[in-house]
Amino acid sequence: MSAQDTCLTFTLEGEDHTLANALRYVLNKNPYTELCGYSVPHPSEDLVNVRVQTNGDVPAAQVFREGVADLCAICDIISDNYDAELERFLEESKKRGGKEKHSSKNNSKNNMDVDP
Repeated sequence: MSAQDTCLTFTLEGEDHTLANALRYVLNKNPYTELCGYSVPHPSEDLVNVRVQTNGDVPAAQVFREGVADLCAICDIISDNYDAELERFLEESKKRGGKEKHSSKNNSKNNMDVDP
């Protein structure tokens, strides 16, 4: 395997630190990753460069694809857990008389309005 296969930079257009930092974290957890980092070339540019260097056992493109898949799986788990807990909360509030109201507007600290 050539050095070109084990060290690549991926450009993610329309993304920022939010995705890049999470992806960097997941990629660095991969045992084949030797180095992973990201940079935003300029604050006015809406893109991120993610650099991946592997130990030579597998290509960087494979590690990157696996990292993206792992991050998607993590996001799915978080979303499913959130939805389940929100549903549980709303069901419990109905049993207590429906005093708690769910609000999707950002007009309170935690997006939940709770009457005393």
